[in-house]
Amino acid sequence: MKSMTGYAKVQCTVGEKKVNIEIKTLNSKQLDLIVKLPAAYRSRELDVRAMLAALERGKVELVVNEESSATDASLNSELLAARYALLSHVADETCADRTGLLASLAGMSDIWNSTGSDELTDEQWAAFAEGLQHAIDETDCFRSHEGAVLEKDFHLHVDLIEQMLRQIPAFEAERIETAKERIRTMMADAAIKEVDQNRFEQELIYYLEKLDITEEKVRLQKHIDYFRQTMANEPTCGKKLGFVAQEMGREINTTGSKANHVEIQRLVVVMKDELEKIKEQLGNVL
Repeated sequence: MKSMTGYAKVQCTVGEKKVNIEIKTLNSKQLDLIVKLPAAYRSRELDVRAMLAALERGKVELVVNEESSATDASLNSELLAARYALLSHVADETCADRTGLLASLAGMSDIWNSTGSDELTDEQWAAFAEGLQHAIDETDCFRSHEGAVLEKDFHLHVDLIEQMLRQIPAFEAERIETAKERIRTMMADAAIKEVDQNRFEQELIYYLEKLDITEEKVRLQKHIDYFRQTMANEPTCGKKLGFVAQEMGREINTTGSKANHVEIQRLVVVMKDELEKIKEQLGNVL
């Protein structure tokens, strides 16, 4: 099992530059890619997106930054001087402090004229692609680790649901006797003295069949077993587990509606609570 939450930060060398590659992933119903690349890399964006598709599902944000050196750009001194003069005039009129003004202007990217290549060469792309693949692999490992934590948590909740399910039979015999006694009491209150015993038994059996939860218990146990098997055997199982959880909820709800017994109802409430905890986390499973 894998989570959709992942993170990786990798540094690689492309040509003579150090390049930082950062990937963040969060849960999403589909693959939602957000790609932020330096200008020289944009011609390769489709290739980058194709590589990121290996992450399958989730909101994936890729940020690539180059570490600049003194030889990478030249200063646009005319633009810098014009902005400094304008802001200095504003500072004089408003009595503002000019300290740090020049440093702030120097941080603006558009006053630097890049001297680098407009596009990556094939050799540079190969170096970058290797670094990107490393980041993708690290993100996948992070997801696997987070998935293992989720799987352990799911097992705890599923085990509790199964424990509650196994306690139900202890109350079923009492439940049937209670139902019989309730019918007899109703007949006595209605002053019905003569009763056809055979007809009474037939009606009682029909009534108890309406309250029978044997099929619900069997199906719920099967869903529990399938939930565990899916977690163990399928790395990307979030959607399937969601469907199984829906079926589990259906059987638990039907059991509750048919229970007609306070202790069984209490067990059903616990099962519902544990299932809700599972559903809350399923949205983050790949």
